[in-house]
Formats: sequence, structure tokens, C-alpha cells
Amino acid sequence: MITKISLFTLWFLTWLFLSWPPDTKDIMLGILVALFVHYMTADIIISKPAQETRGEGLLDVFKRLFWFLLYVLVFVWECVKANIDVAYRVLHPDLPIRPGTVKVKVGLKSDIGLTFLANSITLTPGTTSVDVDKERGYLYVHCLYVKGIGEKLPVVEKFDRILKRIFE
Repeated sequence: MITKISLFTLWFLTWLFLSWPPDTKDIMLGILVALFVHYMTADIIISKPAQETRGEGLLDVFKRLFWFLLYVLVFVWECVKANIDVAYRVLHPDLPIRPGTVKVKVGLKSDIGLTFLANSITLTPGTTSVDVDKERGYLYVHCLYVKGIGEKLPVVEKFDRILKRIFE
């Protein structure tokens, strides 16, 4: 119960920070937004099986929240870099593209972790998640430019490492 109240408080304080200086409308709207975000994300952040098996407490939840905020920063940075790369390829006179699909080994096992990873890759310009092979631990990613056979995608590895700390 305390953990859920802490999460709601965190969402509300985030709203206040983003709408600073708040007035009465912002505070009322912030309560509604924080309730909605809490309703949508509480089961993801505070997973009951994890609490039962790992004895997850408030500190563990805040560690996962820290990794989630770090993930958001890394995701935004990777999106900015990918946007610049795609813009360069589109504006280049020779249009240097070599589309292809890359098979990438991932360490995530949970459905929510794999879903987050696949969606993050798809939201990053120049790449699209095509398929997830959960049994073998592979993600198939279509890229705007493939260097060669056996190519590794650093962005997938970065996301995979951080998402493991959040969801597993």
C-alpha cells in the first residue's frame, strides 16, 4: 500500500515539476493525470510475482524507477541520433540505404520486457521490430542500413541491458 502511494506521489510531483509554476487548474489536472498514469503503470512497476519471489520492497521499486528514468533518457538520446542519421540518408544525393533484417540475440525473458524492447526499436527511426522469437531469445529487426551479415545493433543491446534491470 505504501509503495502504491509513493508511486502516485512520484507521478504527481513529476506533473508539478513539468507544469511549474502550478496553479489550481494544474494541481487538479495533475491529480487526475497522476491517478491515470498510476492506474496504467502500477502493475508494471510493482509486480506481485516479483514481490513474492524476491521480497521486493520500496527500495527495490525505486531502483527500478531509477532504471526506468535512465531508460527514458537513453531512449530519447538514441531517437535523436537515429533521426539525424535518417535525415542524413534522406538528404544525401546518393541516398545511402541498404535495407535488411538483422537477427539480434536478446536476454529478456518476460513478455512485458520483450514488448518494451520491440516497441522501443520500432519507435527509433530507421528500425522496425519484425518478429520476436521468445523460445530462442531472438529479435528480428528491419534496418534502413545493414552493414553486413552478423551485424550487431548497439541500440538493441543498450535497451536490453537497461530493460533487464526494470522488468526482470
